[in-house]
This record gives sequence, C-alpha cells and structure tokens, in this order.
Amino acid sequence: MKVYSANEIRNVAVLGHSGCGKTTLMEAALHLTKVTNRMGRTEDGNTVSDYDEEEKRRKVSIGASLVPIEWENNKINFIDTPGYFDFAGAVSEALAASDAALILADAKAGIEVGAELAFEKTQGIPRMILVNGMDDDNADFFRVVDEMRDRLGTGVVPLMLPFYENGKLAGNIDCANGLSFKFEKGVSSKCEFPADMKETYGKYHDMLTEVAAETDEALIEKYLGGEALTQEEITQAFQKGIADGSITPVLFSVANQGIGIYALLSLIVTLLPPASVLRPKITATDMKGEKVELNCTASDPLCAFVFKTIADPFVGRLSVFRVFSGTIKKDTPLINSSNDKPEKAGHLYVLRGKDQIEVSELRAGDIGAIAKLADTATQDTLCTKASMVKATPIKYPESMLSMAVVTKKKGDEDKISGAFSKLLEEDKTLIFQVNRETKQVIISGVGDSQLDVMVNRLKSRYKLEVELITPLVPYRETIKGKSDVQGKFVKQTGGGGQYGIVNMRFEPSGDLEKAYVFEEVVVGGNVPKQYFPAVEKGIQESVKAGPVAAYAVVGVKATLHDGKYHAVDSSELAFKMAASIAFKDGFMQAKPTILEPIMKVQVVVPDNYTGDIMGDMNKRRGRILGMEKEGKNQVIAAEAPHNEMLKYPIDLRSMTQGRGSFAMEFERYDEAPSDVQTKIIAARKLELEALKDA
Repeated sequence: MKVYSANEIRNVAVLGHSGCGKTTLMEAALHLTKVTNRMGRTEDGNTVSDYDEEEKRRKVSIGASLVPIEWENNKINFIDTPGYFDFAGAVSEALAASDAALILADAKAGIEVGAELAFEKTQGIPRMILVNGMDDDNADFFRVVDEMRDRLGTGVVPLMLPFYENGKLAGNIDCANGLSFKFEKGVSSKCEFPADMKETYGKYHDMLTEVAAETDEALIEKYLGGEALTQEEITQAFQKGIADGSITPVLFSVANQGIGIYALLSLIVTLLPPASVLRPKITATDMKGEKVELNCTASDPLCAFVFKTIADPFVGRLSVFRVFSGTIKKDTPLINSSNDKPEKAGHLYVLRGKDQIEVSELRAGDIGAIAKLADTATQDTLCTKASMVKATPIKYPESMLSMAVVTKKKGDEDKISGAFSKLLEEDKTLIFQVNRETKQVIISGVGDSQLDVMVNRLKSRYKLEVELITPLVPYRETIKGKSDVQGKFVKQTGGGGQYGIVNMRFEPSGDLEKAYVFEEVVVGGNVPKQYFPAVEKGIQESVKAGPVAAYAVVGVKATLHDGKYHAVDSSELAFKMAASIAFKDGFMQAKPTILEPIMKVQVVVPDNYTGDIMGDMNKRRGRILGMEKEGKNQVIAAEAPHNEMLKYPIDLRSMTQGRGSFAMEFERYDEAPSDVQTKIIAARKLELEALKDA
C-alpha cells in the first residue's frame, strides 16, 4: 500500500444498530476494490473485520476493526464498530480516530436505537447515512427518510432515490441532477428516467435544493427568487453543509449484493473533506500543562495517539494509532509522553482486519500500528524528544455493571490478576479491583454481554475458568439504644489462670464514619491502666464482624467504667477477651440494626421514558430528588439502596431500549427496613455457611 498524505485520506467510523450490515458493507467495499476475490459472510465467520474468535462465535462485532480502502487515488480508513451497546467503548475509540461518520440504517426497521444514538454521538462532525437492505420485500426507503427527517432534523436529505420494476429494486436516481442508473448484475449503467418517479423526484429534489441553498445567503436568495441552482452550486453547498454538520446526505445500498457501494465510495471521496481539512489542527497539552496547536501536516512535530490496543497471545501486542501531526517512520526514536519512557518504532503496519500490511512510513492524518511496544497503552501519545505533547484522552462510557469473579479450579486465584491485566489492555471500559472488605475480585463493565466475552476469553486464551456472581453488598451493623453489661473471662482451675472482668456501657456515637469510639472512666483502680489498651483491642477486633450478621460495625461508643482484676491471674489476654464478651452482649441489648449503603444516582433518559424510570425507582425503594431538562432528555436525580441497583445497567437498557444512561456513587448509610433486614440476615447466614464449607 502506498503512502498517503492528509489531503488524500478520509477517516470514517462506520456506526449503526447491531445487525444493520456494517460488516457486510466492509466486505462489499473490499470485494469491489479487488482486495478480496469473494465476499465473506458474518454467518460463515469469514469476514475481514470480524476476525476475533468471539466475534465469529457470536456473529456480531465486538471491537473496532480497521478496513482501509484505496479509491480514486484516495485512501478511506473505515473503522467498523460494534452495534451492540455493551461494546460502546470501541465506538468511543473509533470516533477518537475518525473525522467523519457513516451511519447505517435498516431499510425495513428504519432508524433503530443504535443509529439514533450514533447520530447523537456524531454531532458536529461530517456524516452520511446509508439505508441498507433495500432488497427486502418490506423495505421502504421513503418512509425511513421521512422518519429520519422527523426525528433527526431536516438537514437529513436523500442524495439518491430508488426506483422499482415489477416490485423489485431496479436502480437509483441522482436526486441532485435527475440522472438515473439501472442495476444489472451488480453494475450500474445509465438508463432512461422512470416515468412513474417524476412526482417523487420533484418532491425530494426540491427538498435537497432547499437544504443546499440554506448553507449560503446568496444561494437562499437565488432559490427564493425562483432561480434554479446549478449542479456545481449544489455540490459546493453540499460539501460545505456536510463539513459543518448541517447536512447529512442519505444513500442506499444492498451491501450483500454490492449494490450502491460504488456510489458510496465515490461520494465519500467527493463530498467528505479530507483529514487535512476536517482536522487541520489538533489541540494537545505540553509537559507544563499548557495548550499547544499542531498542524495536520507531515512536516510538523510528531503526535501519534494510541486509540486501541490488540493484545493477542499469539500475534502479540499491537498499538493502533492515529497520526495527528508529523510523520512516523520505521525505527523512529519515540517518547511516550504519557509515562516519559522511550520506545522504538519497529515495523510499521496498516491493519486490514487481522492482516498486517507493512509500510515504510505513515503521515499526518493516517492510521497505523506498531507491534510490541514495551511501555505503551491505549490513550498514550507517541512523539519525539524534541516536542513532547499529550493528545486529548478518550471519553469512555461509564462501567456501572459489577460482578464478582470466582475461579472454578482451586489454585487459579493467583493467575487471575495477570490474565486480567492483558484483557484490560484491550478494553479500557473493563475495571478490575479487589474489594478490601469482602475480599472479592470485582470486574466492572458496560454490560453483561461484554463481561461474558471476558469470561470466554479468560478460558480460551489463558485456560482460566471462572464464573460471575452477584457481588456482596457491604452492609454495616450499628446500635440505636444503650446497654450496660459485664464481660467476664475467668479461668482458675489450678496453675496459671486468667482473670478479667469489665463493666461497659454501649451507645450510639453519632458518627457512622468511624467504627467505634472508646473511653474509660474507671475510678478506684478496679481495672489497672495497663489493661486499658487490651480492653480497647477487644473492641477493635469485635467491630470487624458484628454479632448480628458478621458485617462491620460502625457508630458505637464503648465506655469502660468499672471492672475487677486479680493480682496474679489477670493478663492483657483476659481483659481483651472480657471486652469481646461484653461487646457481643452489650451490642445485642442496645437495639442492634443493619445499615445499607445508599447510592446517589443520576439517570439521563428521553422525555417519554421519565414516568417509567420514576416508577421503577420507587419499586427499588428509591427516592426521587429532582429533575432537570437537558435538550431532549430529562436528568433525574435520585437515591436508592445499593442492593437494588446491582442489575440496574441491564434493566435501564431494557426499559429505554438503550437510550438511557446513568451514573452512580456512594452517598451514605441508612437503616434498612425491618423486612429487608430479615432477608439480609438470612442471606448472610447462607453466605457464611458456604464459606465455612469451602
């Protein structure tokens, strides 16, 4: 593959709902440009962009995949993205490296959630919409266009129109100039204008002309004055409108038959400005934290941003990057400005799916990869020692679904951390941690399918078999009343004995941030001072697992006010044990209760889902704090118990068809209702029995 400059490159993220044909479209483009001699099929697991074993098994895209296409002396770097919401992190990575977007819609289903969300995510950048699957008997291009204009805005306008013969798709009409083309064995050839399309063409041609005219004051005056716009004026207006995001042209295709692909590639090159125009400058940060601007030219200082890492145990690690400025060549001495560590650009590659095409250099605007960089990860910036900068990091979706990881084989626990570190190199939306309190290994992600992929990769790549279980909720125990008890630890059966008696008061401390407060008010020397630390140590150990359900204790004040000792048999151990006995008895006599963690929740949903979300939050024992309008969405502030929110990412997606999002953080501990406490205690008993058996 030849070396391209920024004015010859288009970087296009391919977005849309799962199953709309993105991967098939890539196959059609590769076949048309003779990169492949036949089109692969998702069903057969032989496509270029879905090459991962999990993708083949599931028959859906999981990660972002590069598919460079050479067309009319230009290079189009397509980035095929997953349509399933769980893998939204890959979409974020693709958009970070792209300058434009191609959004696929289904000719039968219309604008599905994935396409609608893709449209929202790409506000401000050039985009096209491709209505795919036009050969379906229930396909309705005009209904889909009207639906898009209603929901996405009047800037969405068809650039080509389909026409039919005998109920079958026969060809297309250029909506700008009225030229018509007939499909014959996948090839388009000019034909006479279909007589039955005159009225339809007139409607959409006027629509297109009006949208084009609105991009320029002189054109709108000409249009309103009744003058016809020239083809050149329409083309230039479209280029301007696409570049600033005010116009989104709509095309159509039958990707699995190669129909519409030629027109698509040609219009991308014609209408989408190149990388040098769409991102002529990038704003980076120097080592002092100050903003600097770099030009998208081969002669500027190097700035290459790693937006994706492929950590295959057989192929090795590949760092995939976008060159924002400068030129990177084989053996170029590099500095990773994110960690100040030197790297060396060994072999440079252009990736096409899993295939690595070696190139001599990559210039500003292009996308490539380097193998086996020792200290470079996703989000890092590669530059030269003379000009060290950091590119803007990627904003990933929140990873709100957490599950506990349990190994199926004994002895595999020690292997988990190393295996996860490899998986986390590839997927930055996965978060790995060990909960200090519950001692569970917790993995968090965007959704359950993403976590299921992780489980399968642990097995296939690292021979680790694990299962995911609901994580333990860190409840707390405290008291609401007061008690005064005696703790006695006396053993005097001959020989060295043990003797320690403490009289203690227990009451709420009023501070749930601390486990306990210890005071001593002993008078008369009934408990010598040297035993005070031992008494406190008994309390200190007791609060680690409370008497009710073995949860950590908070908010208790323990006061030592009297006791007895023996001149010979008393010891620190005796007084520590006496304090533990007193704590257990005193705690249970002081109206013990269980506290549950309360989470602060912010839910963002379209207006029409507000009622459902509020009703569901009430079912979760949540409390609505307020609402605020934000564009087409409502931002709902609420509080809810942590236990009720463990599966909320899955439930919210189901309730809103993927349109809703939320963020959640710990707020405080509150007393759980009595019926909930009964369930918590019963469940805890089973947990402790299971741990004992293990």
